[in-house]
Amino acid sequence: MVGNLVRIRKMVFIFLVVFLSKDVWAAADTYPMNSVRVIVPTQAGGSVDLVGRLLASELTKRLGKTFVVDDRGGAGGIIGVDLAAKSIADGYTLLVVSATQTITPSLQTLPYDPVKSFTPIAKIAAGRMALVVHPSLPVKSVKDFISLAKRKPGALIFGGTGKGSIVHMATVLFNQMAGIDCLVVQFKSAGPAVIDLLGGHSQAMMGTIASVLPHIKTEKLRALATSGERRSVILPSVPTVAEAGVLHYETSIWFGLMAPAGVPSDIIEKINLQLRQILSSEEVKNTFLNNAVEVDYLEGGAFGQFMIKEIDQWAKIVKKTNLTANP
Repeated sequence: MVGNLVRIRKMVFIFLVVFLSKDVWAAADTYPMNSVRVIVPTQAGGSVDLVGRLLASELTKRLGKTFVVDDRGGAGGIIGVDLAAKSIADGYTLLVVSATQTITPSLQTLPYDPVKSFTPIAKIAAGRMALVVHPSLPVKSVKDFISLAKRKPGALIFGGTGKGSIVHMATVLFNQMAGIDCLVVQFKSAGPAVIDLLGGHSQAMMGTIASVLPHIKTEKLRALATSGERRSVILPSVPTVAEAGVLHYETSIWFGLMAPAGVPSDIIEKINLQLRQILSSEEVKNTFLNNAVEVDYLEGGAFGQFMIKEIDQWAKIVKKTNLTANP
């Protein structure tokens, strides 16, 4: 009797293992069977929303089910990110993230873990920033600018766009790595900051290329450098900050795709296969470039390591400068 019970238990165990294995395989093989929610943790109309809608449209075409963008702005992105973190890990909720994902942990207590609560799928694209100055400023290079700033500590004014934003953090990082003391004045958005700079009320700005490019072309602003690890294809004649003398300076406004922690790896790989094809499309590349963004792909594990490095970098900057999320 006991022997029969043992045999039955073994048979049930084997059946469950086989059944569950087939179920996992079937989930990846038939994914997606229903519509997929793509959470964008910002208001509609911004750069993160643009990336989310482009990806959702392309994935819908390729996988045959609708990928629906769900804009959940608020609390600096925390509301949307928290919603994704607490969603079922079945591949039917995805999250579009930006550089904010790696800055916020140093400024606020979060209801989720920015790394452990998610499965990184891929880094998608990046937008460079440009260090621009008013043409009346007697500088032609980054070295000239640093020299002037050191001769006049606290006299030069940087326009900023939102405390704790990637633009603000890129400015703070530049000041620290260059060893200069410039006053950073915050504006609610790029528009007022650019207007202030054009009027000569401030002298410099680390702005998104999209926000300053028209004024660079008309020579109302002078571009000294760009922020990425390599030159921007949009401003190929402008050196990077690192090339121009501030060694190892590198930052960008990047965008990526994540899922709640625990999504089956086969589903993640299936999405990544599609992403690689999408991002190799000339049409998609041109759409990004028209919005001053470049394809910048990093798959899963490499993307996760990149974010950990970014979190560590911004944590050190916040600690050294005593930055807070408060106005």
